[in-house]
Amino acid sequence: MTSTNTNTPIFRFKFSNEFIEQLTPFAKLHQYSDRDVYKEEWARWVANNDELICNEGLRLKNIGYDGNIHHKMYKSGRYYFRNKTEKQIKTRRQYISLEHEIITTMDEHISINFHSPTFKPSTAYEQFCNDSSDLLTDESNRLKEELQDEIHKEDIWSKFKKTYKNRYYLFQKNHGRRQDMTEREDRNEEYIETQLYDTKNTNTENKLLLFRTNY
Repeated sequence: MTSTNTNTPIFRFKFSNEFIEQLTPFAKLHQYSDRDVYKEEWARWVANNDELICNEGLRLKNIGYDGNIHHKMYKSGRYYFRNKTEKQIKTRRQYISLEHEIITTMDEHISINFHSPTFKPSTAYEQFCNDSSDLLTDESNRLKEELQDEIHKEDIWSKFKKTYKNRYYLFQKNHGRRQDMTEREDRNEEYIETQLYDTKNTNTENKLLLFRTNY
């Protein structure tokens, strides 16, 4: 009897719709560009979309992709998405691109406060909003003026929060976990081990007591 192996999953690490919607127009625009021109325009596109690329790279790594992300993006734009037809490209929400100053300010805020024991993901963004309220308000106004009816206030502030969280976890990934967080995890593990040890000893003592009672 022939058995079928169903234990090996096959994963395809696809780009997010948000990323595809930005890459596809570029790929179509330079569909017939020669190699040198395409490389030059690609470098310019990468520089202008660093936040988008960073977020997409982080997302792919978080779901297990361990290849060269920039190479994957380049090949997809050069050889795959340039052949997409209009029917294959779905219309979705406008991508919100933040000013580089916002990203830099987020990174600086995280870097300065990260090693404080009171600086936690749950409160970090709220603290950042309080510290940079004027900057965020100016950026919100800029986006509303630039995109007009294509964006809502809620979308802008949701973008701020999502970007900050991505920058926080990217910083954590590159610089490691804080010492106090690591120590807290170690204490939790020790507590669990102690509880298991105590439970095991209690069960053993109960069994001995039951044995002595019977005999």
